[in-house]
Amino acid sequence: MNQTGTTARGLSEAIEILEACLGDAALLEAMERTVDLVTDTLDRGGRILVCGNGGSMSDAMHFAEELSGRFRERRRALPALALSDPAVLTCIANDFGFEEVFARQVEAHGRAGDLLLVLSTSGDSKNVLRAVQVARERGLKTVGMTGRDSGALSGQADVTVLVPRAKQSDRIQEVHLVLLHGLIESIEARLALGTAGA
Repeated sequence: MNQTGTTARGLSEAIEILEACLGDAALLEAMERTVDLVTDTLDRGGRILVCGNGGSMSDAMHFAEELSGRFRERRRALPALALSDPAVLTCIANDFGFEEVFARQVEAHGRAGDLLLVLSTSGDSKNVLRAVQVARERGLKTVGMTGRDSGALSGQADVTVLVPRAKQSDRIQEVHLVLLHGLIESIEARLALGTAGA
């Protein structure tokens, strides 16, 4: 297959998955609940912690920077932290084990009234599941974005956003990014941020 055919196939797959999301009532309801939880957290002075592995870590960092920095328009900064500092991650992995790399940071930074958003394409990443466990013990709300069959994450997070149909991690991550952008847009609208405080 030539490059044009490969590109067209990839675009077609992405469109099919996005269309499946549009028709998935459970996903749309989960996103509405996520908007409610995140805006309530921010409105009450809490902050958003975000984590994931690999490409999902990149999405977590992207989401946090668009909350604390900006999305499309200038507005006040929103308190968000990606648990992604390499020095912290490697210290914890070395001293406590890789399963603790996010949980230990939730213990350090998370407070009752905050929210932890985790991204895991499988829903079975042990370090992500451990972070959710510690977050719940500390009184944080939890949201999990996942794919495939959602794994163990669906039984632990307060809200699970499951990408339908996609089986490959890259396609799931693509949808996660679309959903995260929509989440930011909804947060800004709900909190009536606009250009206020810019």
